[in-house]
Amino acid sequence: MENSFFTRLDERARRIGSLLCVGLDPHPQDLPESTAQAARDFSLRLIEATADVALAYKPNAAFFEAFGAEGWQALSEVIAAIPGDIPVVLDAKRGDISSTADAYARSVFETLKAQAVTLNPYLGYDSLKPFIKDPSHGAFLLCKTSNPGSVDLQELAVSSGERVLRLYEKVALLAQDWNDGNNVGLVVGATQPEALRRVRRLTPNLWFLSPGVGAQGGDLKLALQSGLREDGLGMLIPVSRAISRAEDPRKAAIELRDEIERVRQEVLAARQPAPAGYPISAALAEGLLEAGCVRFGNFTLKSGLQSPIYIDLRQLASFPMVLAEVASAYATLLQNLTFMRLAALPYAALPIGTAISLQTGYPLIYPRKEAKAYGTRADIEGLYEAGEQVVVIDDLATTGGSKFEAIEKLTAAGLKVKDVVVLVDRQSGAAEALAEAGYQLHAVLTLTGLLDYWEETGRIPAEQIEAVRDFLKK
Repeated sequence: MENSFFTRLDERARRIGSLLCVGLDPHPQDLPESTAQAARDFSLRLIEATADVALAYKPNAAFFEAFGAEGWQALSEVIAAIPGDIPVVLDAKRGDISSTADAYARSVFETLKAQAVTLNPYLGYDSLKPFIKDPSHGAFLLCKTSNPGSVDLQELAVSSGERVLRLYEKVALLAQDWNDGNNVGLVVGATQPEALRRVRRLTPNLWFLSPGVGAQGGDLKLALQSGLREDGLGMLIPVSRAISRAEDPRKAAIELRDEIERVRQEVLAARQPAPAGYPISAALAEGLLEAGCVRFGNFTLKSGLQSPIYIDLRQLASFPMVLAEVASAYATLLQNLTFMRLAALPYAALPIGTAISLQTGYPLIYPRKEAKAYGTRADIEGLYEAGEQVVVIDDLATTGGSKFEAIEKLTAAGLKVKDVVVLVDRQSGAAEALAEAGYQLHAVLTLTGLLDYWEETGRIPAEQIEAVRDFLKK
């Protein structure tokens, strides 16, 4: 919608090249005296210093409400002083029903004249409707907040059809459904990169208000890697104390704006797909090197052969961000397949399968390498029913031998298998062997594609790349 709140936010973000939201939080200890007038003057100085670099302003109602009627007047004057083309998000965390919600909405949008507000969605859609009925007014729904106590409720498991989600993920899906006017966003803390990643997967187009960078210690790069939309926007980064308590607030705001933009460009550059035949993303290829999953040198393989390359994807378990990137890549391939459960093969694929399950909600089972000699004596761990379709998840594909062993156990239990998905295909005959038996191999990456990428980018010396290519030919 042309005049929707987030359309205007998109336009300003592109026009001024900033994702910085300046928080107007007049903490009592930052004021020369504990008065509404001092809170007003504090905020006006920040606005004057930062108006050209702020994508939006976020006054916190609590610090003004504390001064009673005079505080409300001061808040009104602060919002009125913000230039008209700069969105104002009132941080009020409202949430009530019926006529009370209507009154709160009139207070926010008609009396105070903010353009957006933070809301608690716990009371459901009818409590939000008065705030979002006009597309020009925006709402950020509390989803995964940055405080430690957020785990008490927001991490609770809830059912959603055949999937099990965390409560905050359910909120995200509801927000997606309620966003008819392009004016519903989510509060997802910058201190919660895994939650950012999950919520972004569920809501690819929504705007996030992501507090936590600065005084709360959120990692800017992790946050942007996890939460930016595909177009590089979609995250409003509020910062308050790191600006207001700086010796020179304007300089601090400019430096923050520039740092956010620098990291944003870095993240977007890493997301760019490599040329044809290369891996799906530079970030994934770099991550495998970073985690030590691919090493070059002289290694003795299980077969006794001497190899110039060694691939050990068990290392991924110690690098959660790379593991999450890997799981995301698997999830993209899985979208096109039909199955009811993931069947991960021990041992390297178990953490990978778990990460995929956590990101997508697909249930996980796994065939044991050896049957239990006690208890149920199960060959397969996890819940399943005979006749269900499963997709086999493994880390590598070489000749396909280990896949056939696992498929035999799965089919013996009455499960159906037609697809095998791996991270890296070593291109040593697995695809052909599986196809001959009626199964299809899907690989996120190929070894030759990785080699081409690392050679093109100069990440690995050319002589080492050639040594691996010669080895593969033999």
